[in-house]
Amino acid sequence: MPADRPCAKPPGGCCRFSAAYFFNYLDRTSVGIAALTMNHDLGLTAAQFGWGAGILFFGYCAFEVPSSLALYRFGARRWIARIMISWGLAAAANAFATGPNSFYIIRFVLGVAEAGFFPGVIFYLALWFPAEYRTRMTAWFMLAMPVSSLIGGPVSGLLLQMQGFLGFAGWQWLFLVEGLPACIIGFVVLAYLADGPADAPWLNPAEREALAAMLAAEPRHRAKTTMRAAIGDIRVWVLTVVTFGLTIGSFGMGVWLPLILKEQHVSNLAVGFLSAIPYLFATIGMMVWAWRTDRAGGKLLNLGLGCIVAVAGLVFSVVYGLLVPALVVGLTVALTGTTAARTMFFAIPSTFLTGAAAAGGLAFINSIGAFGGFVGPYVMGWLRETTGSFDAGMLAIAGVMGVTAILSFALRPWMPRS
Repeated sequence: MPADRPCAKPPGGCCRFSAAYFFNYLDRTSVGIAALTMNHDLGLTAAQFGWGAGILFFGYCAFEVPSSLALYRFGARRWIARIMISWGLAAAANAFATGPNSFYIIRFVLGVAEAGFFPGVIFYLALWFPAEYRTRMTAWFMLAMPVSSLIGGPVSGLLLQMQGFLGFAGWQWLFLVEGLPACIIGFVVLAYLADGPADAPWLNPAEREALAAMLAAEPRHRAKTTMRAAIGDIRVWVLTVVTFGLTIGSFGMGVWLPLILKEQHVSNLAVGFLSAIPYLFATIGMMVWAWRTDRAGGKLLNLGLGCIVAVAGLVFSVVYGLLVPALVVGLTVALTGTTAARTMFFAIPSTFLTGAAAAGGLAFINSIGAFGGFVGPYVMGWLRETTGSFDAGMLAIAGVMGVTAILSFALRPWMPRS
């Protein structure tokens, strides 16, 4: 890269954040594997498990904006480290649930602990990467989401085999082993992260000036700079509804995927490995799609197309789901579309939000949108109990993703550079 266009990447920055998000998403979704034996031990019905899996987002949504504004005030290094250490402890505490109520409380606390992490990292990346790199860098960060399920599914299945070791159930070992590493990464972030380019010891003065000039020169469409201005922008509200739909799809499928596969009468260990297949292809598809979008443009167009791909995969799963290979193929297509769409989405707000508006606006979008993380799992559980099948839940999610695609296409005239 020429000297006047320095690489904006803080050494190891995306790697650390990807590792952090790996455990963040793993801590959210590993509960689906744990449910294979935990639900029996704790006496949880399908609806109670869906409520517990989703109640995390009540705490998450309530504290998302305050946490993100605290990050803007106190700096990324200290605040992101605080988030990671506290959520690691809360995730491990799931191992000590004794029934439905304690399960609900621990999941709620986990949501409070991790509030602000995701929008905080998206805001932080916008401080380092010019727009021409942002979708790819967001994809590298979000790569941890499908990879966590790709690796986490088989690992979680193996951890369930530790049943009775040292007096703990397999699902308890799962939460302990997968929760505590976040604390370690939190201390690494505290030691090595810089709050921004101006504080980075690995950049010389010329590089800092060049990077600042590149970021300042970015064209922004009706840029907003304050939290109040962000909340008053109709685009923020439309994007909030869009991410609400995306989150319903992502967590409605992700949390219940192991139990959907379990209904095909396969072993717990086989479920762990089968659940990794959709995320293998979702990982590849997300990165290729993000790379092509950065080169060709059209983030909102590709966001909508990702939603349509998800709808097709879900409908295919319902129509041909009695065959295990067909079910896996359908869910693979659905998760690939959803994961790619989420990657496109989080590169969009920074095209018209800056400063406090970016920190608070991203948090506002994510806090309300993230409530879909409760709605998706709960509705899937409720419809499973009501109808005796997952088909109704998958069709409901397909409908939500269809509406999300329409909203994405409708927003394009308001944001011509997206």
